[in-house]
Amino acid sequence: MIRLTNVEKTYNGHITALSGINLQVEKGEFVFLVGPSGAGKSTLIKLLYREEVPTKGQVYVLGEDLGRMRRSQIPFFRRRIGVVFQDFKLLEDRTVYENVAFALRVTNCPAREIQKRVMNALHIVNLRDRRDAYPQELSGGEQQRVAIARALVRKPEILLADEPTGNLDPSTSMEIFQLLERANLYGTTVVVATHARAFVDAMKKRVVELREGRIVRDVRRGSYSE
Repeated sequence: MIRLTNVEKTYNGHITALSGINLQVEKGEFVFLVGPSGAGKSTLIKLLYREEVPTKGQVYVLGEDLGRMRRSQIPFFRRRIGVVFQDFKLLEDRTVYENVAFALRVTNCPAREIQKRVMNALHIVNLRDRRDAYPQELSGGEQQRVAIARALVRKPEILLADEPTGNLDPSTSMEIFQLLERANLYGTTVVVATHARAFVDAMKKRVVELREGRIVRDVRRGSYSE
């Protein structure tokens, strides 16, 4: 599903973000990426959806060598992956329904199928009754749930989340992690970069810890720190 081999990522020829990364994630796993700010978590997530390419080494996702992928192939590859960001990235002039539907319209999905899948995604995140609201009318937690619905509506094989609860209170954060866990139970492979120590400790998933661009710990049913 995901395989990184001897991956290094540098910026401006001398700033090392990642070094010596070897990581394999199997289908159906739920993996937390943890570590201090600047450890390389976000860079690793960006490599997985081909926002960045490795300086050295190989990144394989869904059988594709992302370092050799042509630019024209990237949009088709990303249709198989859902991505959730800390800042939501919603379209402010579109309703909740339209924000989620947009992810399907760009793929020329039939209108009837769009309606069915959008309403199902909104049901999963408990937002069917907010379908006509605009982002500015929603709380931060509701906006993040819309972002998760948008990521799930294409039925992705992999769901990536980069600090998805960074701006949310603990109660709302719990709801978001429960939604990510539910997606995993449906068979989606989930990789989450987070600083949310309490939730990592409580959920007992696989934990990969990074420090200064290197993997220093990889444990099953782990906690945030040793």
